[in-house]
Amino acid sequence: MLDYLPSVILSAAKDLLCVTRGQTLTREARSFASLRMTRHSLTIRFKRHPDGTASLTCVRADGTSTWQRQQGSLGVVFPPHDLTHYAVETTLGYRHGFYGLIADGWDISDFAKPWPKGTIPNEAQEVELIVGFFDTERRSFTQMTETEFNDHAERYLAARRATKPGALAVAPRLTQEQIDGVRRCRADVLSRWGKLGPGETLELPFERPAL
Repeated sequence: MLDYLPSVILSAAKDLLCVTRGQTLTREARSFASLRMTRHSLTIRFKRHPDGTASLTCVRADGTSTWQRQQGSLGVVFPPHDLTHYAVETTLGYRHGFYGLIADGWDISDFAKPWPKGTIPNEAQEVELIVGFFDTERRSFTQMTETEFNDHAERYLAARRATKPGALAVAPRLTQEQIDGVRRCRADVLSRWGKLGPGETLELPFERPAL
């Protein structure tokens, strides 16, 4: 994401996207903040409710929104998964993953049966595949190497194509630098989520790279 920007501003922009709460921003990041758009492509809010549930609210640039209350065990499972989506989509620069499609007008309910928007686009399928691997890594307390990650993606898709027509034709391939970047951003947002008290909200800006 944001690789089209000059190097100094690129560094400042990434500081803003994955800055830890309470951390002092660099001078360049503060300058970039004063120049950036007042409206994000999407504003994402994760709320930890006093009853142990969670909710995800996404507010688009035009003020419209979509939200979901995550009850019971879903309130434990979905926030880390959705935060991993944020890390993957912002770090790797996807325009039309989960959050990108929501910014385009999809509602959260459109990503499940009866699939009112039709088949999930290929880019969003690719994002979901990558997020799934990072979820597996997080749950198993292991870290895959670049080779392991890419080999696993190839094997998984080969098996899926054999049983599910319309599956991705080409597996995504990530470099070690990209994998480490996703891990850093994920660790930051998960830490911030973990520190929230009952009734508190984590708000994240979502921006897409220029075409």
